[in-house]
Amino acid sequence: MSRLSGVGWGALLCALLLFVSPAQAHHGWIGGETIELSGTITWVRLGNPHGELTLDVDGEEWTVEVGQPWRNERAGLEEGDLAEGVTLRVSGEHAAERLLKAEQLWIGEEHYVLYPGRI
Repeated sequence: MSRLSGVGWGALLCALLLFVSPAQAHHGWIGGETIELSGTITWVRLGNPHGELTLDVDGEEWTVEVGQPWRNERAGLEEGDLAEGVTLRVSGEHAAERLLKAEQLWIGEEHYVLYPGRI
């Protein structure tokens, strides 16, 4: 069994970071403040790696990241629930200027929890 030299370990570490960093940077939660917004959906793209909505909140456009298709389905959302013209209330992590990572949302009286471990 051969041992890796200091240079070998460094190369291995760099290779691992190349594979882990992009996913962490894109999907990582940054620990931002939890906020709640209410508004009307003006644009929708659902799919992988996660869905995105544009939400009109009192004349300001917010980007709302919702879950992956399987996560939305598991929360009870059905096709057409997240569509242009739908009014919703959403709570989640304020991740950047006018960017919210949805943890839970309400459409009318219906409550959908996308990330149960985060609420």
